Amino acid sequence: METLLQQIVNGLVVGSVYALVALGYTMVYGILGLINFAHGDVLMVGALVALQVVLFLQKAFPLLGAVPTLLIALTVAMAVCMALGYIIERTAYRRLRNAPRLAPLITAIGVSFLLQTLAMIIWGRNYHSFPQLITTTPLQPVEGVFITPVQIIILVSSALLMTGLILLVNKTRLGRAMRATAENHRVASLMGVDTNKIIATTFIIGSALAAVAGVMFSSNYGVAHYAMGFTPGLKAFTAAVLGGIGNLGGAMVGGVVLGLVESIGAGYLGSATDLCHLPSWAQSASLIETCANGGSFELLSSNYQDIFAFVILGIVLIFRPTGLLGERVSDRA
Repeated sequence: METLLQQIVNGLVVGSVYALVALGYTMVYGILGLINFAHGDVLMVGALVALQVVLFLQKAFPLLGAVPTLLIALTVAMAVCMALGYIIERTAYRRLRNAPRLAPLITAIGVSFLLQTLAMIIWGRNYHSFPQLITTTPLQPVEGVFITPVQIIILVSSALLMTGLILLVNKTRLGRAMRATAENHRVASLMGVDTNKIIATTFIIGSALAAVAGVMFSSNYGVAHYAMGFTPGLKAFTAAVLGGIGNLGGAMVGGVVLGLVESIGAGYLGSATDLCHLPSWAQSASLIETCANGGSFELLSSNYQDIFAFVILGIVLIFRPTGLLGERVSDRA
C-alpha cells in the first residue's frame, strides 16, 4: 500500500508537467489542426534559459534570496519562450496554413532539430546541474510516503495554471475569439476576429506554459541539457492524444493518467535503490543529512517506464480512437 501511495504522488507530479506541455499541443491543434512537434524543444529552451539566469544572479547578486532568484529566472524564461513561440508561428507555420498537412508536419520536425542544434551550440552537449533553489529534503505526510517541497510547488502551480487557462478560454473575450477561430477561422475573420493575432497568441500562451514546465522538470530532476525536451514532448503529445487532441480538459486528464500509469508501472515492475548507498559525491546535502540521521530514501525505477506510455496509448486508440474525452466530429467544409 505504501508503494502504491508513493507512486501515485510521483505520478501526479510527473503527470502535471505532461499536462502543461500537452495543453500547448492541444491548443495549437484545436485552432490550426497542426501538430507542433517543436513544442517539446521550447520546454528545453525555457529550462536552459532559466538555468543561465539563475547562474548569473547567483554570481552577480549572491545575497539575493532563492525565491526571488527562481521567480526572476522563470519570468525571463517565459518571456524568451513566448517570443520564440511567436517567431516559430510567424516564420515557420503561417505561410503553410493552406498547404498539404504533410508540409507543416515536416516543418515542425525541422524546427525541432534546429532548436536542438542551436541549444547544443550555445550550451554544449554536456548535462548541466540545475541549482536546487528550494530545499529537496523529503517530507513524510503519511508513513512510508515521501514528497519534496519542489514537488508540492509543482502540483500547486500546475493546478493554478491549468485552472487559469480554462477560465481564460471559457470566460474571457480572448477565449471566445480563440474558440471561434478553432471552430472556423474564415467565418471568425468575417465576424471581425483578427485570426492571425489569435493564432499567434495561442502559440505564445502554449510556449509560456512549456517554459514553466521546463523549469519544473529541471527543478525536480536537477538537470538540464539540449536534448531534454524530446522525451517529455513526445509523452505530452501522447497525453494530448490520450485525452482527446484538441480538448483542453482531455489534455489535463491525459497527462495525469499517463503520469500515474508510468509511475505505478515503475513501482511494481521496477527495482528499489536506496539512495543512501550511493557514494557521497552523488548525494545532495539534504540527502546526506537524511541518511546521517538514520533515514533511508528509496527510488523506484524501471527500464520499462517509457513503454507504459505507448502501450496505454495503443490500447486507448484501438478501443476509443478519439481519446478519453474526445468527441466524434465531422470534417470541416
